[in-house]
Amino acid sequence: MIRSLLICLSFLALMAKDPLTLEDITKLQSVTDVCIAPSGQWAAYTVSVPRNLFVDEDGPAYNHLYVWDAKRGSRAFVTGSHSVSRIQVTGDSKNITFLSKRDNDEFAALYALPVDGGEAQRWIKHETSIGNYDLSPDGKRVAFTALTKGKDRKKLAEKGFKAELYEEETPMGQLFVWDHDTKSAEPMNIDGSVDRVVWSPNSQQMAITVAPTGLIDDNYMFRQLQVIDQAGAVVQKFKNAGKSGSFVWAPDGQTIAIIAGQDIHDPKESTLTLASMSDGRLRTLLSDYQGHAHQLHWKKADKILALYDVGTQSTLLSINVVDAKASVLIPPTGPYFSNFEVAGDQVFLEGESSKHPGELFGWKLTSKEKPKRLTNSNEFLDQAAIGKQEVVQVKARDGVMFEGILIRPVDEQPNTRYPLIMCVHGGPESHISNGWLTRYSYPGHLAAAQGYAVFYPNYRGSTGRGVAFSKLSQGDPAGKEFDDLVDAVDHLVAMGLVDRDKVGITGGSYGGYATAWASTKFSDRFAAGVMFVGISDKLSKVGTTDIANEEFYVHAMHRIWDNDDTWRFFLERSPIFHAGNSKTPLLIMHGKEDPRVHPSQSMEMFRHLKLRGEAPVRLVFYPGEGHGNRKGAARYDYSLRLMRWMDHYLKGAGGAMPEFDLEYPAKDSSDSSTKVDTEVEVEEAF
Repeated sequence: MIRSLLICLSFLALMAKDPLTLEDITKLQSVTDVCIAPSGQWAAYTVSVPRNLFVDEDGPAYNHLYVWDAKRGSRAFVTGSHSVSRIQVTGDSKNITFLSKRDNDEFAALYALPVDGGEAQRWIKHETSIGNYDLSPDGKRVAFTALTKGKDRKKLAEKGFKAELYEEETPMGQLFVWDHDTKSAEPMNIDGSVDRVVWSPNSQQMAITVAPTGLIDDNYMFRQLQVIDQAGAVVQKFKNAGKSGSFVWAPDGQTIAIIAGQDIHDPKESTLTLASMSDGRLRTLLSDYQGHAHQLHWKKADKILALYDVGTQSTLLSINVVDAKASVLIPPTGPYFSNFEVAGDQVFLEGESSKHPGELFGWKLTSKEKPKRLTNSNEFLDQAAIGKQEVVQVKARDGVMFEGILIRPVDEQPNTRYPLIMCVHGGPESHISNGWLTRYSYPGHLAAAQGYAVFYPNYRGSTGRGVAFSKLSQGDPAGKEFDDLVDAVDHLVAMGLVDRDKVGITGGSYGGYATAWASTKFSDRFAAGVMFVGISDKLSKVGTTDIANEEFYVHAMHRIWDNDDTWRFFLERSPIFHAGNSKTPLLIMHGKEDPRVHPSQSMEMFRHLKLRGEAPVRLVFYPGEGHGNRKGAARYDYSLRLMRWMDHYLKGAGGAMPEFDLEYPAKDSSDSSTKVDTEVEVEEAF
């Protein structure tokens, strides 16, 4: 009786709130970056603000600048149609620096904005966009990277000569040092392509990461750390293997901490590694830790603060660099933190939860309380009906345990089964954290409000569980890693929540590969699929991707041409090989300018299904988009098509495909004379 009453009251409370709509999702704002003043008294942070559909000119979200302090709360510094990135604070805490294209800038330039008021001043203008930069601790110089400028061929192009040399003209990352007094930048003669730069504490040296060429594949797999002096001469080189991430100097300048791969086959930079300036040796700390290092801050000579992804959560550790002992400062109990900055005892963090996207949090190192949320960028979410979100443990058929995030239907009733949308992450060297899981390609709370259960599996090969777990899928594409997806469905069915006959699957990149595999090899288990920028042919993928070496070293572990057996193996692990089995209606969507997973992968999937499959298939291209949609109109169009496809085949009558034309509800609330070109091209079959 009491339990029934509680369920009834809970249901009434949910009904009093508004269900989330897709139009709500298109307006969601999120804190995306944070930096702290050296005084620790305030923090600068950026907020991603989507464009107003059918009103603003189409494009990616704006990135606005705010400042928070205890006395005045949050104050807007840069808003409107401006965007900023890579914010830093000068050593005297008087200015916030950022990259932006303002006024008549053709390329991203470096600006400084006084915290006490005044207009932003352009410090550095370059002939190409500035990439990364760092302010010297003594305040006298700025080191920055920028891509080399290609030859000007405009006049030849006007005459019809528009030939493009594939990969041969890839620009290199060049390093420059700009002087405050002379207002001039000097190029550093570095052998290779420079990606990142960080000044030493005494402002006499720079740590940089350098790849052999400007190709993304080389930057992924062969980027190494080295130290140069002010003239560009190499002081020390480090032989870190495989992928490398962020790095920070020790206060005495004798050691650099870097997040690096354990070996060339490590799927993702993950391990805290100390690089000695005296002899170039590398020493790993917490190499067996069941998590992935995410960000570092050198607090004292013998202490590093490290933010780790652990399972679906995050934790902040204090690590003694002498004995490698770690103590927990913020436990992995949520919210999920993706960024932190420290000055003295003050800590500012960027965090999210199942109830909100990224927000600014504050905390003190000596505090025993949880970090306090300081901003509320989406107040309407306080009144939104949100489905219950929880971590689910799944035991695979071979005994391996993996996790996933489940969002239950908003109006869930006892003893009722619901349609399921399984969202598979890409990589596979990434993972789903227990934070905000609703965006244009992840239906999350939007689908939950419409009566779906939504599940995000961290199948084997995912990060957040240590290096060993992230390597479990290597050399076995579409093998046990995708068996995990079927086992997850069975687990949710056994829980009594999911209708076995109404299971849909979606995902992008490697998640698109999983969707294609589920819609062919496992077609009898999935009633609908939405494949995004996904892989369909493991053989042609090698010859058309811009990360062929990464594909080999951390995924395939074999070259397709090694022998006939290898060639046959990768053919059979391609969804097109199983296209004749398909009875799953599949919607395929792809950015037409995708360099990572070439659009031909989707064309192959479409053509094979059209010729050999038994179910409807539709292919949608987004001109101007790459490996994922960036612009507001393309994102909105994608979300509408995804949900309409799932509704039609999991909740509706099914059969023939829904019409390819779309109605855009967001347009009803805008000026009808203003239109946004969604730029889609549709092919379909059946």
